[in-house]
Amino acid sequence: MTTMRKVSQMVGVSTATVSRALKNPEMVLPETRDKVLKAVEALGYRPNILAKNFSSGKTQTVVVIVTDLTNPFFSRIVQGVEEEAQKLGYSVLLGDTNDDINRERVYAEMVLNNRADGLIQLDHLFPFADKDKEIAKTVPMVSVCDAIDGDYAYPYITIDNFAASRDVAKHLISLGHTKIGAIAGRDDSHVTSDRLGGLMRVMQEHSIPFNQDWFMRGGYTKQCGKESMEKLLALADRPTAVYCFSDEIAIGAIKAIKNHGLRIPEDISIVGFDNVDICEYMDPSLTTVDQPAVDMGRRAMQILFQLINGEPIQSITEYKPYTLLVRDSTGPVPN
Repeated sequence: MTTMRKVSQMVGVSTATVSRALKNPEMVLPETRDKVLKAVEALGYRPNILAKNFSSGKTQTVVVIVTDLTNPFFSRIVQGVEEEAQKLGYSVLLGDTNDDINRERVYAEMVLNNRADGLIQLDHLFPFADKDKEIAKTVPMVSVCDAIDGDYAYPYITIDNFAASRDVAKHLISLGHTKIGAIAGRDDSHVTSDRLGGLMRVMQEHSIPFNQDWFMRGGYTKQCGKESMEKLLALADRPTAVYCFSDEIAIGAIKAIKNHGLRIPEDISIVGFDNVDICEYMDPSLTTVDQPAVDMGRRAMQILFQLINGEPIQSITEYKPYTLLVRDSTGPVPN
C-alpha cells in the first residue's frame, strides 16, 4: 500500500508538506503542489480514511434501523437518508431488524461503541438496552414517522397523522359511508393511536358510531391486511369502507376482497396510507395519503448531522405536509 511517506520521498519534501498540498493546497507553492499531485497519481496514493477519522473523532458513518426493508415506504425514506448523507460526506449502514429487538440493539450499540456517529430510527421503539438509557441521552438520534418511546425526547420527522385521518374520514363520509372499518398496524404505536383518533373524532362529529368489531390490529404487512379483511368479510354485518393504516395493508385487503368475488369500490371502498409507487398502477388505483418519504429521510439526515456536530436544532418535532390522493378505490356507498 502506497503511503504518504513514499509520496514525500518521491517528491523530496516532508510528509507535512504532502499533507498540506492535499488538504490546504493554497498553503503550498504551486510548483511543489504540482509535483505532489503528480507523485500521488503515479503512485496511486489514497489517504488513510481510518486514520483521518480517528484524528477527527468521527467515523463518517450513520446507522439506519429499519424494521422491514421490504416495505417500499421505508425504502423511500432510506433513499432520502442516503442522498443527503452522500452530500454531507457520510456513509449509511443499514440495519434491517425484521422486528427483532435483539438485532436492533446490536445496531444501536454501534454508536455507543464509536463505530458510528449517529442513528436514525424508523420505529417508535427505544433501540438501546435499559442499562444504556442514561448514556443514550448523549447519542445523536433522530426518528422518522413516530416518536421514540421513553422519558427522553429525541427529534423526529413526521406528518400530522391525526389530521390526515380526519381527511380520510371526511372523504368516506362525503361518499355516504357510515359503516367504516379500519385495519391498523402495531397497537403500541403512536402513529396507530393518532390515525385511529382522527378517524373516530370525525365519526363522533357526524354522530356515526364506531364499531369495535370493525377495527383490526396486526402489523404493516400485506399478510396482515389479507387476514384482517378475511375476518371483516366473514361478519354478517360488515363495513362498506375500510381504512387501512398502510398501503401494504391495503394491498393485502384488496387481495382478500377479490378472492371473495367482490368489487372495489362498488361493493366495498378501500383507503391506504403512504402512497408507495405501486398505488397509482393498481387495479383499481388506490386512494391513499401521500407522505413525502424521501424528503422525510433527507431531513432526518440533516438534523442528525446537526446533532453530531453539536449544533442546536429548532424543534424536537418537525411536521411535513401530506396530501390525500383520491383515486378509484373509493366510491359511493353501495345500495
